[in-house]
Amino acid sequence: MADHRTLPTRSDFRFWWPITVRWGDMDAMGHVNNIMFFQYVESARVGFFEAMGWKGWREIGPRQGPVVVSQALHHRKQVFYPAELQVGLRCAELRGRSFVLQCGIFWRDSDDLAGDGTTVLVWFDYDLGKAMDLPLDIRRALTDG
Repeated sequence: MADHRTLPTRSDFRFWWPITVRWGDMDAMGHVNNIMFFQYVESARVGFFEAMGWKGWREIGPRQGPVVVSQALHHRKQVFYPAELQVGLRCAELRGRSFVLQCGIFWRDSDDLAGDGTTVLVWFDYDLGKAMDLPLDIRRALTDG
């Protein structure tokens, strides 16, 4: 089934993370393996959290932090070594205990979209083993970024 939603553009994102495609990122078909796109987004997500000032659960006190609960990625074009990419990220939606990050994967300095998607993350307390309300400082950082 075709995806009829509006595709993201560079102007949708303020946070960018550079990705250099490695030879080992390719599969037997000669293009970047689909699972690598999730790793690219993961690297960008960690950079995004660091850029908004979150240093990990050690800084907060209790062992709390974001946990991925679902991801979707739409592959728009094949990517080949030695591509230079940029992953754009933004918070698309805030919920009580979770938030949605939208991503766009573009060729560096280009409007050419390789892929896009969303990641839903829940704020999790590791000691209690359950989701928690998003802390106010995290909520503010997500809306400012």
